Amino acid sequence: MSAVDKLEDIKPTRMELIALKERRELAARGYELLREKRDALVREFFAILSEAKKLREEVETTLDEAFSSLMEAKLVEGEMKLEGLALGAQSFLDFEVTTRNLMGVSVPIFRVTQQEDQPRIHYSLAGTSAVVDAAAQKIRETLDKIVRLAEVEASVKRLAAEIEKTKRRVNALNFVVLPRINNTIRYIELALEEAEREDLFRLKRVKALLESKTTSESE
Repeated sequence: MSAVDKLEDIKPTRMELIALKERRELAARGYELLREKRDALVREFFAILSEAKKLREEVETTLDEAFSSLMEAKLVEGEMKLEGLALGAQSFLDFEVTTRNLMGVSVPIFRVTQQEDQPRIHYSLAGTSAVVDAAAQKIRETLDKIVRLAEVEASVKRLAAEIEKTKRRVNALNFVVLPRINNTIRYIELALEEAEREDLFRLKRVKALLESKTTSESE
């Protein structure tokens, strides 16, 4: 057994053997818990990844619809008037970022919220047609979906990083820590067995010498 196969600076004593067996039990329990966490993270990752794919498709569709609505409003109202409405529009939206715990991973929550006591329409309704309202509504829907997509994709990245970190810890326990502990336990057991055989051999030799001496004195 080479030095790299077992733990360093371990004395072959019964106390060390007991401590190592307890350490092995803890490592094995940690391995099982981490393996369960890894599997749960992977399941959650693919569920969120599926949601991200669906959201990307929805964003593309909504963007197309928003662009079509904007082009329709441009045809009805004219480019100059539409640009004037855009320049004169006020923004009453807030962007909030919080976090939540997902399988032990802190993932972001993005929200676009309407400021309190402020109108949802950010431009003057006077002299505008319904197509402008429809375009504005569709653009707001697109914004909400883009923000949601950004939140989900950020969660995907954080989960992927946590999965990779957990996989490394699982592999380290399974292929490095536990094998080294097991090899060290076996090394100590062999050393203790060898010491017991040597002690038994010495005892037999002492007994034989004593018996020989007793026989000589009796003669």
